[in-house]
Amino acid sequence: MSERGSPSLRRTRLGRELRRLRESVGLLGDDVAARLKWSAAKVSRIENAKTFPTEKDVEDLLRLYSADRNVRQQLLELRRGALQKGWWEEYRGALPPTVLDLVDREAEASLVRNWEPQVIPGLLQTRDYAYALMAAMQPIVQIPRIWVEQRVVARMARQQHLLNGSQPLHLITVIEESVLRRQFGDTHVMREQLDHLVKVSKLEHVELRILAQDTPLPIPTGPFLHLKFPDFPDTVYLEEFFGARFVEDVEQVYAYERAFDHLLRISLDEAASQQLIRTISERWQ
Repeated sequence: MSERGSPSLRRTRLGRELRRLRESVGLLGDDVAARLKWSAAKVSRIENAKTFPTEKDVEDLLRLYSADRNVRQQLLELRRGALQKGWWEEYRGALPPTVLDLVDREAEASLVRNWEPQVIPGLLQTRDYAYALMAAMQPIVQIPRIWVEQRVVARMARQQHLLNGSQPLHLITVIEESVLRRQFGDTHVMREQLDHLVKVSKLEHVELRILAQDTPLPIPTGPFLHLKFPDFPDTVYLEEFFGARFVEDVEQVYAYERAFDHLLRISLDEAASQQLIRTISERWQ
């Protein structure tokens, strides 16, 4: 698999392309099943990514649809890519299912827009800040210590794959100013974290904006991530007290998109945001 890529979304893409090819030659699912001596359910499950087809299954379908050589090569490569496991699989025991689903989707996202009014966004946290944050949460969430270790390691790996590779994610984040003043760990941890924000904000694919505390905020929403894809519908990820969930309803996603647009309009520009971070960082002595 390439440096960034989601096995589950590639399976969905493979099924979608096979359905498109079937429809382009005017065949129904029942027609395909009859000609290949399959059940109609098998055809449907392959197209809806409920069943992962064998290489022979894909070759049989492509032959039936008279797909040209380039299409055959592309779809067989897509199938091989969908077989690979994501980097996050080794942390499956420690990460909640919704987080695993998030990092899977992020691997295919072209743009993530993140509003954070409470803590430094996970994609921008230093290792020490992440440890301090989870230590502060420990009396409430009470997860095993080994999971804390693995979650921090996974958070660092997530940053490496999404922001520091040859195909980095485009990230736009708006952070409420009070987050820069809310202490996790000692003053050294906070100083290092804010200095890291300035450093990462200079990356070409990262846009970091600060919403000043004296700016009215008429949007009563908690933190969220708005994910955009090249060929899948947008989705929104919401973190809540009892876990997290995805919003996929088109109208609701559009409402979050407009909310983020508003946050961008009223936040400081990039240069002013960097200067404010530097100023607050100097206070963490």
